[in-house]
Amino acid sequence: MPRTKKKSKPASQSVAPPPKSNGPMCEVFTLPEAASYLRLPEQDVLRLIQEQGLPARKVGSKWRFLKTAIQQWLSTGAPSLQSNKEAWQAMAGKYKDDPDLERIVEDAYRRRGRPITEDGSYKNFGQ
Repeated sequence: MPRTKKKSKPASQSVAPPPKSNGPMCEVFTLPEAASYLRLPEQDVLRLIQEQGLPARKVGSKWRFLKTAIQQWLSTGAPSLQSNKEAWQAMAGKYKDDPDLERIVEDAYRRRGRPITEDGSYKNFGQ
């Protein structure tokens, strides 16, 4: 029996299998999808990332949200931490009496090759 060549399908008809993913696509949200899921404007979602610790990851210039992390965040209620501004205010002056602070600051300035005071000295900068 003579051999015949199999007819190949044109390139337009061959379908490559979809690339494998790390999980269902519905588990990872983009910013618009997360906003829709939370039923909030995108700007509010970005504010929640900054102010209330909404879990998100920036990949390049795009935000990604894990659905389960959003659900967990929602279930924990109001954040127990103070706002960033309140946290910074609470920290102000916290280490003013630390006996090692002056040495640490002097060392940091010295390593950077910068003077601590206007006259270029490293001594008695805090007095």
